Amino acid sequence: MSREILAHFSSCDPVMAALAGAVGPYAPETDDCHPFQALAQAIAHQQLNGIAANTILKRLVAAYGAGPFPSPQWILDTPAERLRAAGFSGAKVAALKDLAAQTLTAVVPERAALLDLPDEAIIERLTQVRGIGRWTVEMLLIFRLGRPDVLPVDDFGVRAGFRAAYGLKSLPHPKALAAWGERWKPYRSAAAWYLWRALELKRAGTLPVPGERIRLPRVKRRRRVARAAALKRRVLKRRAPKRAPPARRAKRSAARRVRRSRSRAARK
Repeated sequence: MSREILAHFSSCDPVMAALAGAVGPYAPETDDCHPFQALAQAIAHQQLNGIAANTILKRLVAAYGAGPFPSPQWILDTPAERLRAAGFSGAKVAALKDLAAQTLTAVVPERAALLDLPDEAIIERLTQVRGIGRWTVEMLLIFRLGRPDVLPVDDFGVRAGFRAAYGLKSLPHPKALAAWGERWKPYRSAAAWYLWRALELKRAGTLPVPGERIRLPRVKRRRRVARAAALKRRVLKRRAPKRAPPARRAKRSAARRVRRSRSRAARK
C-alpha cells in the first residue's frame, strides 16, 4: 500500500511525495473498538490535552468496574453527579448520555454496520449525537475504520502541516485545502497523516524544502464580503446628516409656509 501511495503522490504532487519519502511508510495507529467507545473517548478529549483526558477516562472505567469500558446502559443509568466526579463537565455529561441513548437505539451501530456505509453517510448519521461534529467522525473514519480517502480540512494540525510543507506564509483556507487535496484521491487519509508528521519534521529540522512555490485556488469568502458591506453601510450612516423627527419636520414646514404667506402679504 505504501508503495502505491508514494507512486501516486509522485505522479500528482512532488511536495507531498518528498514529504512522504522523508517520513516513511504510511502507518497510522488504528484499533477496532466499538464506535460508542471511540466517540465517548473523543468527547473526553474535547478541549483537553491528552494526559488530562486519559486521566478522566481512567476514572470513568474505574467507576464502572465491570469491564474494559462502560456500557451505554450504565452511562445512561449513572447519575450525572457521578460522571462529573470523574471529571466530565456538564456539557460532556449531556453528550455522553445522548451518545449512550443513540447507541441503544442503533443510531450509533456496531462497527460492522458502519463498515458497509459510505463516509458521508457515516458522518451524517453520527453527527446526530450531541457534541459530535464532523471532525470527530473524520477521526473515527481514519483511525477506527481505516478509511483511505478522508481529508479533515478543518483540522488545525493538517492545515499547519500543509503551511509548513508547502512553504506558505499563512494557514490555507479549508476550502482551498479541499480543492488542492483533490489530487491526492484516493489516498487523502494518508496525505492528512503525512501533514501531521510534517510538523514533527519541522521541529526536528528535517522537513524537505519545497522545490517550487504553489498557488492555492482562490476562495470566495462570503462572510468577509458581507462583513465589509455591513461596515460600509454603518460608516455611511454615521456620515449622513441627521434628519429631524417627522413631527419636528412638519412643524418647521408649517412655520416656513406661514413666513412665506406673510412675506407675500407684505409685498402687496
